[in-house]
Amino acid sequence: MRVAYVRVSSTDQNEERQIKALEQYGVEKFFTEKVSGKDRNRPQLKAMLEFVREGDTVHIESISRLARSSLDFLQIFKELESKGVHIASIKENFDTSTPQGKFMLTVFGALYELERESIKQRQAEGISLALEKGVKFGRPKHEISEQFKKVYQNWKAGRLTAAASMKELGMKPNTFYRRVKEYESNL
Repeated sequence: MRVAYVRVSSTDQNEERQIKALEQYGVEKFFTEKVSGKDRNRPQLKAMLEFVREGDTVHIESISRLARSSLDFLQIFKELESKGVHIASIKENFDTSTPQGKFMLTVFGALYELERESIKQRQAEGISLALEKGVKFGRPKHEISEQFKKVYQNWKAGRLTAAASMKELGMKPNTFYRRVKEYESNL
């Protein structure tokens, strides 16, 4: 049976381009999902892996649609291979039913991993440069108001409960305790 796995990373992306490209291969069943490829715990990937059987071919638009790392890709390939299932990719133009296809699979998996690691390295370098220039990341620190300081002192002295303090300040528990932590770190 000819099966296809189609994945886009987010809900605002459209999978139609991949489906149209794969239809020309006589695909009989599509497994489609909108989820990040980082996580191997994808419902449609799991369903496809459980569905396929010996002699089937899984068609993909590209390696990056099936996996984000060469290790993950090779693990999926080994799982499919152990079931007697082949993988055919349009973009990389290979079919693992041939020895050349198996070889190309390993090469392409390594290249995708190199590309991904290069992106991470450039990102880390950019963050490092931004930090050197004084760019601040994360949630901005809030000014601790006089009202907060007064309520905090009453709370610490036992004159107010945490719930009463939060109510008086109009804060939810997470915000209240985060501000307490910020305030106490500056004492």
